Amino acid sequence: MGRKSKPEITVEAVVDWLVGGAKGAASAEEVLDGMSNRLVACGVPIDRSAVFVRTLHPSIMGRSFFWRSDESDVQVAEAPHSILQSDLFLQSPIAAVYRTGKEIRQRFSPSDSAYPYPLFDDLKAEGITDYIMIPLEFTDGQLHAVSWSTHRPGGFATAHIAALRRIQPALSRLAEVMALRRVTRNLLDAYLGHQSGDRVLAGDIKLGDGDDIHAVIWFCDLRDSTPLANCLSRQQFLAVLNQYFECMAGAVLDGEGEVLRFIGDAVSAIFPVNGGDVASACEKAVCAAADAMGRMARLNEIRRADGVAELGYGIGLHLGYVLYGNIGVPNRIEFSVTGAAANEAARIEGLCKVLGQNFLASGDVVNHLAGNWRSLGFHALRGLSDEIEVFTDSPLTGSHGDGRPNDQRQ
Repeated sequence: MGRKSKPEITVEAVVDWLVGGAKGAASAEEVLDGMSNRLVACGVPIDRSAVFVRTLHPSIMGRSFFWRSDESDVQVAEAPHSILQSDLFLQSPIAAVYRTGKEIRQRFSPSDSAYPYPLFDDLKAEGITDYIMIPLEFTDGQLHAVSWSTHRPGGFATAHIAALRRIQPALSRLAEVMALRRVTRNLLDAYLGHQSGDRVLAGDIKLGDGDDIHAVIWFCDLRDSTPLANCLSRQQFLAVLNQYFECMAGAVLDGEGEVLRFIGDAVSAIFPVNGGDVASACEKAVCAAADAMGRMARLNEIRRADGVAELGYGIGLHLGYVLYGNIGVPNRIEFSVTGAAANEAARIEGLCKVLGQNFLASGDVVNHLAGNWRSLGFHALRGLSDEIEVFTDSPLTGSHGDGRPNDQRQ
């Protein structure tokens, strides 16, 4: 009797699943998990798989997804742009695939002692017997990659490699669609903010689309920026401005606020009232102001040590209803807030300079918070017939609006 031929490995069901958009998989992690398990069910002995996708993001170069047969969850990692210059990346197979667009295959045996990439020593130590990385080429020519590894004695058979190559075109197309969605989300988050980006993706894209919302409005401004710009180079001034924005906008974002606009050297932001919980929105805004003031204190300490002048600033908070939506002209739209409360927040910040304070909150904000606030009296705001009371000295900030600690109050 002749030898029985090995059964053919058919992965058409996996290809169809990928072409159909990986139904049932709601995320990239679930796609990798579903694809890897389906390949194993088809007879491909995968023990480790990974997908590497570059992206368009101000601080993230790309994302990596790692599946292991002995772990329940897919692990996700994000790499900064700086990794492109690191030995970790330059001495890796992924860098070679990005550079050449060619597959990399490596079998491991006990007699081998040297490999072209440090990663391969780690894989061999894990008991991996075979590794292949296959380029994923997008329709615009960009290269990404997928890798497959096995513990199978002798490594992958020819039929296994053929099966992995068979799914590559379908995986490339699905990865591209998902990457484009991710890029869209990244860019909307970076340029509009997360909440505004969600509104745009949900279809609020026409001029006038928007809602009246209740929110704490934040407005802050850098003091004496014009003289500063005149005495520094453009690059130096931009560096200072970004340090200032990191203190202010960074505190807003970390405090669950939404940065709406950078207006020259000013920042406009909101802390929406969710579920009618006004006090929570007010507390988040004041805590963010405390964080921003702390960051500015640390930045100014560094500036003093470097022999340069401290940066002055003002933060104003106000509570009210604003229109949150699209403004502008049909061909150039901005998603922002408009209304009297937004204008009043900017004018409250303007009072910081008049009253010699770094931080002021309106009575509408303070009325929803506990603590020993200090009234600085009633003041007229341009455009308002009634004067508005403003406060400083929040127990949440732990300091006066001028930076003195609370235990120095008089």
